[in-house]
Amino acid sequence: MSENRSKIKTLRQLFLSTLYLSAFTFGGGYVIITLMKQKFVDQLHWIDEDEMLDLVAIAQSSPGPIAVNGAIVLGYKLAGIAGIFCSVLGAVIPPFVILTVISFFYQAFKDSAVIQSLLAGMTCGVSAVIMSVVFDMASGIVKGKDPILIVVMILAFICNYVLKVNVILIILFCVVLGVVLTLIRTRKEAEKS
Repeated sequence: MSENRSKIKTLRQLFLSTLYLSAFTFGGGYVIITLMKQKFVDQLHWIDEDEMLDLVAIAQSSPGPIAVNGAIVLGYKLAGIAGIFCSVLGAVIPPFVILTVISFFYQAFKDSAVIQSLLAGMTCGVSAVIMSVVFDMASGIVKGKDPILIVVMILAFICNYVLKVNVILIILFCVVLGVVLTLIRTRKEAEKS
């Protein structure tokens, strides 16, 4: 009985947390990553920083919005299929409601100088949050002191930002590299034992 109550409490907290994050996050999926880290790693301690980096990698490389993909991965890890349902529902309700309301008042919003100024100001804030996410993720990789990951991170940046290589190609390369490195490490561990 207490296990059932604990699961219901986890599901409720998962729903309310993703609902809150989704309702007050403007600027797309990368903005929500910092807030998810603060909520689920720092505050609730449901996952650690390495799991958060894995969650971001999975969410980013899967088709669809990062916020929803992150909610799926987190929900499944914490509470299985019910966790997916609760976290995705919490993540999609706010944008659905906000877009529905905005669609009714589109003409007023479109022509309003106040709304246009508000959106321009939010763009600056979103840029700062995205820079914070990049810094947090990069510092996590550097703290790991794995030279291969550090080199891959730097090369991915150079390929995308300087050489304008398509992000999909970079992600596919990193997937293949990750599989190869995992197979090599698994084989070395098997040889040691």
